[in-house]
Amino acid sequence: METLLPALVLALVLGLVEGITEFLPVSSTGHLILAGHLLGFTGPKAEAFEIVIQLGAILAVVALYWPRFLGLALPRPHQAFSGMRGLWLLFLTSLPAGLLGLATRKLIHEHLFGPTTVAIALAVGGLAIFAVEARRSKSRFFTLDQMTPALALGIGLFQCLALWPGFSRSAATIMGGMLLGCKRGLAAEYSFIAAVPIMAAATGYELYKSWSLLAVADLPLFAVGFAVSFASAWLAVKWFVGLVSTWTLRPFAVYRLVLAPLVLLFWKG
Repeated sequence: METLLPALVLALVLGLVEGITEFLPVSSTGHLILAGHLLGFTGPKAEAFEIVIQLGAILAVVALYWPRFLGLALPRPHQAFSGMRGLWLLFLTSLPAGLLGLATRKLIHEHLFGPTTVAIALAVGGLAIFAVEARRSKSRFFTLDQMTPALALGIGLFQCLALWPGFSRSAATIMGGMLLGCKRGLAAEYSFIAAVPIMAAATGYELYKSWSLLAVADLPLFAVGFAVSFASAWLAVKWFVGLVSTWTLRPFAVYRLVLAPLVLLFWKG
């Protein structure tokens, strides 16, 4: 127990960090990198653990929006975002970042996973949120069933910004949707659903590569992290959906601008 308890506490903390931040516009990657360095949990084993807890967060969205995901498999005549059309829209959104990520994966890991680059991404994303909230166009799309192929692809192009660790996939997707005419609530909802295919593909690939690092002895650590990530992501998404219906994203921009210098201050290089 003397060695297991600290490991489970570590899993609890990192599971909370992942679940709370994955779908908020604050960058889960930046938070996990910072938390891992502060807690001394880095290296290949830590990277494998992060993959597993990301799967927990993904599953939370699938559970929350199961009618929509079920509709992708079983088309519903009264829903435009279902069946092959819904899958096509998600494919268009996932395509740009998927292709760019495959082409630049090595460069990103070599040059963008550092305190300075993550801090800059947090700050740039925060300033971008202020700009989008000040200059966003009048909303023309209010529900998922109003999504068009051009809109889905446009949001996908904005999602490429998330390849910069610290920028936030959620922030990039929501801001892109708002600039292209989505109501803030729709942009947030679509960012959750659109995250599933690209995150599932990315985490599945990384999990396959890291499979040899997993051991039976790590099962309690990974199970706790997965469960905590699932539960906290569930609550964070439900809270965020309610929040964006009445609030702007500016509080998250302020948080990012405060966090950016703290990354530089506390990151253990």
